[in-house]
Amino acid sequence: MGLDLRLPIGWLFSIIGALLVLYGLVSNKAIYAHSLGININLWWGLVLIIFGGIMLFLAHRASRAAVNGEREVGL
Repeated sequence: MGLDLRLPIGWLFSIIGALLVLYGLVSNKAIYAHSLGININLWWGLVLIIFGGIMLFLAHRASRAAVNGEREVGL
């Protein structure tokens, strides 16, 4: 079995999301004046972490199904 692309994609989005969340938490609040005071980096970082988590979960589920000899069912 080859490399499941959901695994590196999940890690990529999770790491970038964590960096955005960290930057959103420590950055100066004045830079968010243009976005009506909404911390865009924090919210999009959370969205990326959730998406990365979903990709990692799907990759883990597919690898467990392959080990058990089950056929992977599409969503």
